[in-house]
Amino acid sequence: MSRKGKIPIVVPKEVKVAVDGSQVHLEGPKGKMSLSMPCGIKVEQKDNQLVVTRANDTKQGRANHGTIRALLVNMVTGVTTGHKKEVEIQGIGYRAQLQGNTIIFTLGLSHQVEFVVPKELKVAVPKPTSIVLEGINKPLIGQVASKIRDLKRPEPYKGKGIRYLGEIVKTKQGKSVTK
Repeated sequence: MSRKGKIPIVVPKEVKVAVDGSQVHLEGPKGKMSLSMPCGIKVEQKDNQLVVTRANDTKQGRANHGTIRALLVNMVTGVTTGHKKEVEIQGIGYRAQLQGNTIIFTLGLSHQVEFVVPKELKVAVPKPTSIVLEGINKPLIGQVASKIRDLKRPEPYKGKGIRYLGEIVKTKQGKSVTK
């Protein structure tokens, strides 16, 4: 058995769970989410807990067991409290501003870059050098944050660019003059 997969998931009282064969539907104060189960994985609701089990002991079945449990934990957290990811911009003249659901970046290029944020996410720009993404879907938040980071990755000499909050960028020494 998977060590992570056999731990039951505690479901808060404000979350409604419906298990329909190979579909699990969750509804909470923040929104609704659903997940379809791969073959060989079964989810049962016992009191206020979800228990994930697998039918066989194949390599794929073992891999799916822990993965599905982790996805369900992220869904329960998403519909109750939500997920949040912060991105920061470093560099002179680099900044972002919000217009509707579009973020306009000034990144030292010859033009401004417009990035449209999906409607499922809430985005805030509290300072011109920080962006906050919030929502119930953790994979979507991570994917959007990654796409924003790819607009101008941190460069290795001065560390200028877009990075996740708290990300450590290794900087290189650069040229050294020797005589």
